[in-house]
Amino acid sequence: MARGQQKIQSQQKNAKRLAEKKKQQGNDQKAAAKAALVFTCPVCRTQMPDPKTFKQHFESKHPKSPMPAELVDVQA
Repeated sequence: MARGQQKIQSQQKNAKRLAEKKKQQGNDQKAAAKAALVFTCPVCRTQMPDPKTFKQHFESKHPKSPMPAELVDVQA
């Protein structure tokens, strides 16, 4: 077993390694989530991941606005 100074150094090294791992993991998830939001509503600028969700959003939130051309042939 490590004692004294070795123990303290080992704990500090482990804490630093875990902090770097946690920081790296968080950024990757944010970037992936942001990249998944591909469609943007032209009226309210809300981002959605797929055309089906986009069409449902548009029909429920903006019923009086004309349907965008990319959503005309999408089945919700």
